[in-house]
Amino acid sequence: MKMIMRWFPHGDDSVPIEYIRQVPGVSGVAVMLSRIPVGEVWPLEAVVEVRDVVHAAGLEMEVIESVNIHEDIKKGLPTRDRYIENYRTTIHNLGQAGVKCLCYNFMPVLDWARSALAHKLPDNSTVLSYRDAEVRAGNPAEMARSMAGESGGYSLPGWEPERIPAMAADIEFYQNVAQNEYWKNMKYFLDAVVPVAEESGIRMAIHPDDPPWELFGLPKVIGNLENIRKLLALHDSKANGVTMCTGSLGADQGNDMPAIARELAALDRLPFVHLRNVKHLTPRDFDESAHLSQCGDHDMFAIVKALYDSGFDGYIRPDHGRMIWGEEARPGYGLYDRALGANYILGLWEAVAKMTPRRAVAS
Repeated sequence: MKMIMRWFPHGDDSVPIEYIRQVPGVSGVAVMLSRIPVGEVWPLEAVVEVRDVVHAAGLEMEVIESVNIHEDIKKGLPTRDRYIENYRTTIHNLGQAGVKCLCYNFMPVLDWARSALAHKLPDNSTVLSYRDAEVRAGNPAEMARSMAGESGGYSLPGWEPERIPAMAADIEFYQNVAQNEYWKNMKYFLDAVVPVAEESGIRMAIHPDDPPWELFGLPKVIGNLENIRKLLALHDSKANGVTMCTGSLGADQGNDMPAIARELAALDRLPFVHLRNVKHLTPRDFDESAHLSQCGDHDMFAIVKALYDSGFDGYIRPDHGRMIWGEEARPGYGLYDRALGANYILGLWEAVAKMTPRRAVAS
């Protein structure tokens, strides 16, 4: 297992990469190039430039997040082939730069949704929060404006400004797209990109829907174990895998997080895990929380143990953290609480490893 943290280059992060190097046990960062418009190729030179900055800080850059998929691909429009070819080229370039895991999502229009990016908890820390009635009472354009006002001037992956004007029309388009048609569009994409990922030594790892339930009539596909199994069956390859986000999947209290971890890790279709906790007020209302089990609804020990016992050897990062100790940063991505989360998870991993040593696998 490798512990990493997310980091945004080109001055789009309040956290200097040198500070991440100082977090005990963290070996690398997951990055994205927010300057490149959705659908365009990530040039090899641009990827290498960032990789060299990461390496100079003494860290690895083996994971990329948020090579976002152009909406024409998800819609299944005739223009999708050009954008798919761009995606194939990007995967090839990432492989050339030494990337081994690519986290992406196939969520239509909205990559994620929250009602507030700085909800104050009783201890005066602030977190991302979700109130279902508030989200449904508004519209995505209003949500985008609200989140931009709370972003601190940092980019919000999935809410790029150029995407906002088309949101209303995109949502209207999807009202006439059946769920099975959306699955076909996903398979078309995977059939085109997975072979390139295999050749490039990259494991694709789809991120679950966030939140994992229907919003604004949009197709929702990666929100439970049944649909994850369906996704994996679309292309039977180790390069077609999953990012298990315990905050996204765990927003649905019907999802058994240790069971999902156990099955996906045992199948070796789980290259990447986002570990974070959430605290529910109702089944559809929640606050993100500190990582400790006692601070939310997840048994983090049970999740880590399920991963370890099932042979997980991929990447883990502490996902969104609280804003604590007066820090001002990109929502969810301050240094202090994520550093606490990383070391809490590493402590759980060490405890599990010493309690239950893995058996050698016979050759």
